[in-house]
Amino acid sequence: MSFVPFFLQAAGATGAEAAPVGSTFGMLIPLVLVMLIMYFFMIRPQNKKQKETEAMIAALKKGDKVVTIGGIHGVVSSTKDSTVILKVEDGTKIEFNKSAVATVVVDKPAAASDAEEKPAKKSIFSFKPKAAAEEIKEPEAAESDSESEAQKDE
Repeated sequence: MSFVPFFLQAAGATGAEAAPVGSTFGMLIPLVLVMLIMYFFMIRPQNKKQKETEAMIAALKKGDKVVTIGGIHGVVSSTKDSTVILKVEDGTKIEFNKSAVATVVVDKPAAASDAEEKPAKKSIFSFKPKAAAEEIKEPEAAESDSESEAQKDE
């Protein structure tokens, strides 16, 4: 005598009772939450970045320093509807699609960048061995200075 059909019949009966009609709504909530998370962490930032890139390309003008997606650095010589002509060297000009421009290089004066530079935030997770070594050397240097002064006095 086999008990397998008995267990299968019992499992089928409990399975039907365990899945009420409202369980489909309960399974739909996590799916909606996953879609919302994907929207806010993946789709929305990508759309924002694309709009910023389109605005940068639309604002290209003569004299802007740019870098193409291929890594070519140049200065905008002139612009057309869908293309831009870059002056790469003294007499060398190359025509690119505007979509090939990756970034516009902004040169800041050295004095302004030093004034705007903020001190780095300290983290408990970052360890700088060089800074730790300097802290260890400082007391030793002070001791050696006091020893050399003591030897000069003798």
